[in-house]
Amino acid sequence: MDQTAINTEIKFLAGPQSRLKELKFTFETMLDLIRGFRGLHFLGPCITVFGSARYKEDHPYYELTRKAAGEFARLGFTILTGGGPGLMEAANRGAKDVGGRSVGCNIQLPVEQAPNPYLDKWVYMKHFFLRKVLLVKYSFAFIVMPGGYGTLDEYFEALTLIQTRKIKNFPVIIFGKAYHEELLQHIRVMQKDATISDADTRLFLVTDDIAEAVAYIREKSVKEFGLQPEERRKPLRWLFETD
Repeated sequence: MDQTAINTEIKFLAGPQSRLKELKFTFETMLDLIRGFRGLHFLGPCITVFGSARYKEDHPYYELTRKAAGEFARLGFTILTGGGPGLMEAANRGAKDVGGRSVGCNIQLPVEQAPNPYLDKWVYMKHFFLRKVLLVKYSFAFIVMPGGYGTLDEYFEALTLIQTRKIKNFPVIIFGKAYHEELLQHIRVMQKDATISDADTRLFLVTDDIAEAVAYIREKSVKEFGLQPEERRKPLRWLFETD
């Protein structure tokens, strides 16, 4: 992201601007979202994998993510990630390992985050909130791998949307029991203090077993929503669509 774009973001976050500037931002945001919709229109049902960009190829979490994503892709799902390095790369790579579809929804940052080399297709978004819309819109399950602020933001975004019934009760699966132990402990604190309900603690599965996760997705996604293999939709050339 160049300095002009950074300055624009800072001014937007500073508070109300002139009506003309806010109208301009609204239209720019709408066009950015439309570009994202057009770019990802032919994905088919996805599983979105959230995880850190900082783990390297030799880390056990990278290998776990790669293997898990491969098994999810074998179910017929497109593997969708933030498109960057680390565990996002591992998930996309796992999909490619088994001949599955691999897609990224990347973000423009001051230090450019290049798409990883295991993507069949990707789109760039200017804002995180638009990116999260796309990562949620096409998915029938959400996989949470170890990560930092961004991963937890995406995890709780998905949980909140399910809890408030803004989206269906799609499965949310957390991998990395040891890594997430303190987070799970805090969720138990929230349950104890009744800031979340007992039912809210059943909105996700915690496991390190890929087979258990696959079975959970079969039951809660494939069977629950009646997913069936379907013929690819053909792009409409008069709308300049590409598959």
